Amino acid sequence: MLKPAKTQPASKRFEFQSLPSRVIFGSGRLQEVGAELERMGIERAAVLSTADQASQAANLAAMIGARTGVIYPGAKMHTPVEVTISALREVEAARADGIVAIGGGSTIGLGKALAYRTDLPQLVIPTTYAGSEMTPILGQTERGVKTTLRSPRVQPETVIYDPDLTVTLPPFISGPSGMNAIAHAVEALYAEDTNPVICLMAEESIRAFGRSLVPVMTDGNDISARGEALYGAWLAGTCLGSVAMSIHHKICHTLGGTFDLPHADIHCLMIAYSAAYNRDAAPEAMSRVARALDADDGPGALYELMLKVASKTSLAAFGLSEADLDKAADLAVQNPYYNPRTVTRDGVRDMLQSAFEGRRP
Repeated sequence: MLKPAKTQPASKRFEFQSLPSRVIFGSGRLQEVGAELERMGIERAAVLSTADQASQAANLAAMIGARTGVIYPGAKMHTPVEVTISALREVEAARADGIVAIGGGSTIGLGKALAYRTDLPQLVIPTTYAGSEMTPILGQTERGVKTTLRSPRVQPETVIYDPDLTVTLPPFISGPSGMNAIAHAVEALYAEDTNPVICLMAEESIRAFGRSLVPVMTDGNDISARGEALYGAWLAGTCLGSVAMSIHHKICHTLGGTFDLPHADIHCLMIAYSAAYNRDAAPEAMSRVARALDADDGPGALYELMLKVASKTSLAAFGLSEADLDKAADLAVQNPYYNPRTVTRDGVRDMLQSAFEGRRP
């Protein structure tokens, strides 16, 4: 069993490392992509996307013209190693000297996997609220097992946030994507290496999503709400990249990688339950979550927000069985992350059972 570390309060003793990323934020800023590539010295870019966003990749390639070296619209969820190897062959054949990733976590993950193997510079253009564009973290899946690593080689050099690009993001993606970002912020509040700066950013991120996520899903053309959500995503991603995560991310990596479940949707469902797991062990963090969402109870407020924005509101709805819960609990306690409450197999199994039934945590 993993026992919580004994640390002094973050306000008394902490370390803070600023991440070396350039952020370009605002409506219409996509038009600056060519100038940014020139500034970065990229002359033959590998433009990445998923198959569903191939048209966006093609439009972007047309925008940068001769700076396009190759288009690879084959990114997939959970960054399978075999997809990375396939993309790497095309990148090398095109003699690409930089990476441009447009899309969500799947595309950003592929760009990071390529950068990890080649050390090519990356320009990332997020179209969801995943937040991974602000981190030096790479998650990869091989033979059904998802692992993560941290390396400065995978940290994107430049990120362009343009809320105009999220207008076509449908509600069934917007909601879970936003909750995925909220999960990064929640866990940053009780991370072993948290600090006052990250806590401020995390609480502001949760507050921004609390104000914007439902309006984003209600009115697709509400650029103000979409900008607010993208602002929250930037803050959440910065938190994710700056401090370590805990039981929530461990269990979501386990569920997603083992059972090939949608990454954002699993985070969306599970954050209320993992927060509740730590409710008594991290009271200050839970107080910040509650305050950000203008509620009395942090996990309860996360659950209420999840019910409003999630596509599926229980693990049963994802097609899992109770036997799957047993397997997930066994895997989740192997090589566990730090967590403010001791991680036990029974505790994790109970958490999964609550999420399986969709009970209020």
